[in-house]
Amino acid sequence: MTATGRRAAVLGSPIAHSLSPVLHRAAYAAMGLADWRYDAIECAEGGLADLVGGCGPQWAGLSLTMPLKRAVLPLLDTVSDLAVAVGGANTVVFRDGARHGENTDVYGIVQALAEAGVPAPASAVVLGGGATAASAVAALRETGLAEVTLVVRDPARAGETLRVAEHLGTTVTVRSFGDFDPAADLVVSTLPSGAADALAERVAAGLPEKAALFDVVYAPWPTPLAAAAGARGRTVIGGFPMLLHQAARQVELMTGRVDVPVEAMRSAGEAEIARRAAA
Repeated sequence: MTATGRRAAVLGSPIAHSLSPVLHRAAYAAMGLADWRYDAIECAEGGLADLVGGCGPQWAGLSLTMPLKRAVLPLLDTVSDLAVAVGGANTVVFRDGARHGENTDVYGIVQALAEAGVPAPASAVVLGGGATAASAVAALRETGLAEVTLVVRDPARAGETLRVAEHLGTTVTVRSFGDFDPAADLVVSTLPSGAADALAERVAAGLPEKAALFDVVYAPWPTPLAAAAGARGRTVIGGFPMLLHQAARQVELMTGRVDVPVEAMRSAGEAEIARRAAA
């Protein structure tokens, strides 16, 4: 694929906070794709069909935030098995006149765990029941784990993640915030910023000595949950490595190249996070 005025963008609402432009632009610069551009476009669910339909031949791909990951599925010509399984495509690739949907969130989680040296867990607890929790269950399935404990505020709202787990052949035990045991090889918090704060000490105190905590929040960092686990000497993984690796996979899919400069993307992303924290 040649670099002749190609375009890509991240869609969502709100979208101004997205780190995706920083990551993708850093990749383009390091790869010599001088006439590629990557934008952040404000797009709510109601405007998605028109926006996707208006992407002409110069478009290479789109990155999507929720709820667009699910809403885009009927607009696509083909969808990867993984995106079907987790019920959402966070990536659209325009290829040969068709729209193809992929999910790179699962890849991002798997790579983040591997980068941190976390071995395939024999047990795991996932906090939260939304789209990221579904991706976490899928990622854990890829590591070979077929049983997961899902902890949610309201068990009645865990239906979507349970459907994903069933599709993947994963057995899920659902617990409420007030009734769960954090003693597992790995605890994955998919809760939004602040939502896990009240659980921080309880989760950290219950983590076994060699356990790991993966908190998908990347800013502000560390979260109270991450700080509490780190203070007890547990392995702690933040959300940035997941974001980085899913973006690197998107760059690979959109450009058709495998020489994606992950470290250049990492440096740019970390610098931007530091800049925002200091602002």
